[in-house]
Amino acid sequence: MTKTALITGASRGLGAALAEALAPTHHIIAVAKTTGALEELDDRITAKGGSTTLAPMDVTNTDAMATLCRGIFDRWGSLDLWMHTAIHAAPLTPTDHIDAKDFAKSVTGNITATATLITYVAPLLGQSGQAVFFDDVTAGAKFFGSYGASKAAQIALATSWQAETTNTGPKVHIVTPAPMPTATRARFHPGEDRNALNDPHAQAADILAGLGLLTG
Repeated sequence: MTKTALITGASRGLGAALAEALAPTHHIIAVAKTTGALEELDDRITAKGGSTTLAPMDVTNTDAMATLCRGIFDRWGSLDLWMHTAIHAAPLTPTDHIDAKDFAKSVTGNITATATLITYVAPLLGQSGQAVFFDDVTAGAKFFGSYGASKAAQIALATSWQAETTNTGPKVHIVTPAPMPTATRARFHPGEDRNALNDPHAQAADILAGLGLLTG
């Protein structure tokens, strides 16, 4: 029976690279806001013999996420893997100049949506499924107030869930990828040499191998 992998934030960057790396062994349920990028991901995966279910949705839309998770249950009954790469990257700014709307979007996208998704996805993962979250070292760095604080809070949620499920499952992982030339990083570091950064596909392979997720 084919395994299933839900990837939230699958259209580009690490999310897309993870989807492509998992496709030989998993049916990919790809969630992102950008329909065109999801379709391009589907083309790449199907060209190599894999299969996808595309879900062009915003993870902050609780009704859409509830419908998606119900659909996963109705079709497959459970979920083997959830990888959460979706993130809201607020503009860099001094902490005393944080825009209220930008901060609210950060809280909604990075904290509230994650907490809601955990409640929706956990029953699908059951005791044997796995969830993976991606940490970032920018928390506390200058000008990263909105992104850094909300990302740190997201990881705090994941860490609590990880501690709570040690003996019961699902197994929760938290990994810290190396810097990659993603669109999110480009917003934060527009002038850096992107050639010196790590390829997302190489990072995806390393992460999955480290977690033992590239075996059958």
